[in-house]
Amino acid sequence: MLKKHPWFQFLFPLIFILQLCAGWIGSTELSIFTKPLIVISLLVMLAVSTRLKGRFHKRIFTALMFALAGDLLLMYAGLDETYFIWGLAAFLCCHLCYTRAFYLDFKSAPELDKKGARIAIACCAVLAIFFYFFLRPHLGIMKLPVMIYILVISMMMMMASFRNQRVNTSSFKLILFGALFFLLSDGILAYNKFVNPIPYPGTWIMATYMIAQYLITMGAIERKLLHNIPDPSTNT
Repeated sequence: MLKKHPWFQFLFPLIFILQLCAGWIGSTELSIFTKPLIVISLLVMLAVSTRLKGRFHKRIFTALMFALAGDLLLMYAGLDETYFIWGLAAFLCCHLCYTRAFYLDFKSAPELDKKGARIAIACCAVLAIFFYFFLRPHLGIMKLPVMIYILVISMMMMMASFRNQRVNTSSFKLILFGALFFLLSDGILAYNKFVNPIPYPGTWIMATYMIAQYLITMGAIERKLLHNIPDPSTNT
């Protein structure tokens, strides 16, 4: 797909590098300029590549719009804690939209890979419960919002894994690893904010976040349903 749009092979890596450089050198101006471009470039690539045909791609596009809002809000979280809460809410909506998109693929053949689904549910449940109770003593008044956020992102991860055997392998793997990188990024952010500051947190958080969004977007672009099952995302 990228062969049809060679400009993106240079644009996104450039944005990626500039955003990481902004964190390393502590340039607020460069960060403010490049951070919105992360998702904007993905929105353009998704729209150009898929023309947003069907509910699946529209839901991915909506998720990225909420992610863009979250990025903008979190840029000012250091000035006012309210921006962090609203940024958290925006990313919550982002994960809900991703979950709804991935559910369309699961719904195309819900009888497939029941064993894999049970394993995914068990793994995500254990990980979510463990991480929440690890964070809980440090959360203060954020206990409920963080619990809800962890629940939603875990659902997103589970639904990404439920796409197995329902879509082509490249799309499945791209989105699955994208969801894993999203978990990692949010986990680093939560640990740094609530438990213990880490060296160069912005670099680690943004690197994993950009990889996550890139992989999910590319997985959406490459998506093809298998087994000649009618694509439910094209239904009105």
